[in-house]
This record gives sequence, structure tokens and C-alpha cells, in this order.
Amino acid sequence: MADEARVGILGYGIGGRIFHAPLVAATPGLVPAVLVTANPERAAQAHADYPDAEVLPDADALFDRAGELDLVVVSTPNRTHAPLALRAIEAGLPVVVDKPFAPTAAEAQQVLDAAKANGVGLTVFQNRRWDSDFRTVVKVLESGRLGDVFRFESRYDRWVPKVKDNWREFGDPAEAGGLLYDLGAHIVDQALQLFGPVASVYAEVDRRRPGVQVDDDVFVALHHVNGVRSHLWSSALAGTRNPRFRVLGSAAAFTKYGLDVQEPQIKDGLRPGDAGWGVEPEANAGRLGVDDGTDRTELVPTETGCYEAFYTQVRDALRGDAEFPVDPASAVATLEVIEAAHRAGAEGRVIELGG
Repeated sequence: MADEARVGILGYGIGGRIFHAPLVAATPGLVPAVLVTANPERAAQAHADYPDAEVLPDADALFDRAGELDLVVVSTPNRTHAPLALRAIEAGLPVVVDKPFAPTAAEAQQVLDAAKANGVGLTVFQNRRWDSDFRTVVKVLESGRLGDVFRFESRYDRWVPKVKDNWREFGDPAEAGGLLYDLGAHIVDQALQLFGPVASVYAEVDRRRPGVQVDDDVFVALHHVNGVRSHLWSSALAGTRNPRFRVLGSAAAFTKYGLDVQEPQIKDGLRPGDAGWGVEPEANAGRLGVDDGTDRTELVPTETGCYEAFYTQVRDALRGDAEFPVDPASAVATLEVIEAAHRAGAEGRVIELGG
């Protein structure tokens, strides 16, 4: 690999434009060399955003130039994740796949097996492992001050009362649309990262908005093998400010409001290294302790969010100096839980996974 790795990004919608291209461009040693979109307006935007990059109309045009690239990023609709990742692997190109890894765990496992068989690097963009709020939860857990943790609560809510004309809202199961795949891919992944494999899954997977074709109000209960229970919520109709995280332990509790700020910061033009990057408002600091009528809690400063750490590690992995940042096997495990949650919701019963 040359001093600067040339990156091809498939897709210039929200994922490619808001996350991948800016983070790649902000990483020393990586350069967004090829951007792919068939949408004329997005192509014009890509030209304006990265005048030194080549903008191509489709994946075929990118793979015709595979020998000129060092890495491919798949940031296209969910149904295309596995086929495009397999094409990159067949071309011998390391690949970053946006979440969810694939519409099914079986397809994701197929991609993982192909990467192993061909000796090609593969990772999944579970960027919210680097959220400020999640990093704070990790630090609190590592402190031991909660005692024995027995319940983890996580909410990732939005207020989107009208259905959008977007593939994420399309009813065809092949699209892997709906909140459980979209935001659930984050909150399930975070729960598995904190508390490990799952023995059983219960879920309520509902459609609440008029005309909606996919789930837009979701509750998932996980019973981890280690005994911890994770309660996870996501809704498109959350009109109140609910706790982002609440963690209960035998000695104390931790409660945190507010969402990580990196996505809106990128939309506003901030980039890693800029003043205030990844820094949440002080008012969103969590509280740790016990409040049983006499408040014995204290503020916990929020850790700084650092999405740039993902692509820094990707760069180092391309150079042979590190492992890729997200083990794709962990993303397969997340999909297994999501599939079990869909079954649990449809059948009205607990689904046993067996750890």
C-alpha cells in the first residue's frame, strides 16, 4: 500500500456523504479516491465536496478500477450489502460494510466465510461503539462502582411522525428496513459488546404510524448468558426526552440523557480535530449513585466521541499494524439477535438462542 490508501465508497446517501467520506478524508493516510452514485444531484454534491475524487455512476465502474484501490466501503441500501461485499472480496479488496452487515445472519456469514477463504480484510461500520454516551457507560462499568450489574436499559428514539419515501420504510423483507434493522443494529450491538452473548430474546415489534410498512416502534428484552437483562427501545414516535441509558447495579445506578453529537456536527461542517468535536453539552452529563429520597448521586463527565478511531484503525490494519476495528463475527451475532427479535414479535413468545 502506498503512503495514502485510495478508498472507493459505494453510495453517497446519508451513509456515504455524512459518515464515510468525511471520516475517510479526515484520516491521515486515507483518501476518498472514488465515489459512486447513480443519482445526478448526489453526483454533483460529491464533485463539490471532493473535487479531487472521481465520481462514478455504478459499482461495475468501480470494480473495473479495482486495481487502483486499496479499500472499498459499502454504504448502499441494506439489500445490496452482501453482494457488493462479496464482489470486493472477489476483487481482493479489503472492505468496510455499513450496518446492518446484511439482511440476514446467513448472508453475513457467507461474506465472512468468503473473506476468510480469500484472506481479505473485512469489518463492519458499528460506529456507535465510539459514541460519547456509550464510551461513558463503558467507563462507568469498568469503574466497578455500580456493583453487580443486573439490568441495562438503552433507548434510541426519534420523532418522525410521517412515513418517508425511502427504502428504509419499504415493506419488502429483502430491504431489511424498519427500526429494528436501522437503529436496532446499534443498540443490540452495544448490549452484546457490554454483556456478551444472549440466551433468550423477547420483543414487541409494532407499526404505529398511518401507512407504515415496517416496524417503527420496538422493544427488545435480552437475557444474556451471564444473567444480565438488557431492555432496548427504539421508536419513531417518541415525543419526549427519555434517558439514553440507564444501568442498574447492586451498589448504584447510572442514568444518562442526550445523544452523541458527532452526526449533527458532521452535518454542520465540523470534522475530527476541530474544536468541540465529539463533545456533548455539559447539561447531558450522566449521574451515578443512589437517589432514594436523599440524592447521593454525582455528575459523570461525558467521554468525547471519536468516530475517527474507526478509520484510524482501518488504516493501521491496511498497513498490517493492527486488527480491523470491528470483528465481523460480532455483527453476525447482532443479526442473529435481530432475527430472533422479529420472530419473537411475530409469534408473541420468547425465542431461545442457547448462548
